[in-house]
Amino acid sequence: MPFDSLALTVRRATDTSWEVLAPLVYRGDRDTFVVPSGFRTDFASVPRVVVWLFPRSGRYTPAAVLHDWLTDVGVPTGVLSARDADGVFRRVMRELGVPPLRRWLMWCGVRWGALANPVRRAGWWLDAPRVLALSVVAAPFVVPPAAVIAVALTVYRAAESAVIALTEGRAEEPEHDVWH
Repeated sequence: MPFDSLALTVRRATDTSWEVLAPLVYRGDRDTFVVPSGFRTDFASVPRVVVWLFPRSGRYTPAAVLHDWLTDVGVPTGVLSARDADGVFRRVMRELGVPPLRRWLMWCGVRWGALANPVRRAGWWLDAPRVLALSVVAAPFVVPPAAVIAVALTVYRAAESAVIALTEGRAEEPEHDVWH
């Protein structure tokens, strides 16, 4: 087992982040990484339109927390490159038994994320052929549902904004404990 323990102790810090309460220790063949208490993570950083395929947590959660730490702390401090951090993420998912297609597509996602981040962009072009090939293979089964979800989320946000605008300043109706 690559981690000293798979027990991940966290508490909600914000609506979208969690605070690690006990160190998460990963021991690889050459490196040991420790995600310290107090580190904040969002688990897997998955765009909302694809959480149906890649939930924010799962068998890969320890790998996602480690990856968050590697990219937030390890890369900026020069412990490793962003490319290596993303490779560690994929390797750790393999060690955790994440199926091959899921781990390669998640790796592809973090590599796309690296392209959008100036701190993580270095070396992206070295992986571009694999990232592009995986993206082309995945597009037929990822893009159509994601497009439908994007439209639905847009409609929902508009409806929610309208309801807020219409009800702003009005007192909420009291809740009743008894059904009539």
